[in-house]
Amino acid sequence: MRKKQLIVATVVALSASMMMQSCIGSFALFNKVKTWNEHVGDKFVNELVFVAMWILPVYELCFTADLFILNSIEFWSGENPALSAEAKVIDGKDAQYLVARNEAGYTITNMTTKKVTRFNFNADENAWYLENNGEEVKLFTFVDDTHVDMINRDGGFTRVELSQPGVMAYQELIGIGGTAFALK
Repeated sequence: MRKKQLIVATVVALSASMMMQSCIGSFALFNKVKTWNEHVGDKFVNELVFVAMWILPVYELCFTADLFILNSIEFWSGENPALSAEAKVIDGKDAQYLVARNEAGYTITNMTTKKVTRFNFNADENAWYLENNGEEVKLFTFVDDTHVDMINRDGGFTRVELSQPGVMAYQELIGIGGTAFALK
């Protein structure tokens, strides 16, 4: 009798899983904690922190929050709250920069000069703009899944295929050239 119940339960579970497909979400909070743990120290320190975070139960709480709350918000709104306030400090050649995501796009602040540059996405035009010193310039517009209209040095736009040959042709057109900027 038990074997028959197990077979029936397995068939029901497999059938339900095929009929009830859904978005599983990005598990952003869990992945943020895991990524932080991977960069704490060498592999031995990372392992100790990993075990401690399972014992405490940091990982379990983050996973549960993602599973029941954050991934549901992401499914219905399109944005995960664990990702929306993400800001990073990046070391540049001459300064440190604070890169923060906001509702319009990204804000980059030079930590030394406090100069702010913004990259704003206009959903109506499906285009990205660069805003600097109060002036806004369109950088590119998505045409379809494989093409964008990119700005040229003269302010005009050129259609570029989103592939390595397309990007290389655009680089040659605007005079960048070389392999340093090629897609890898």
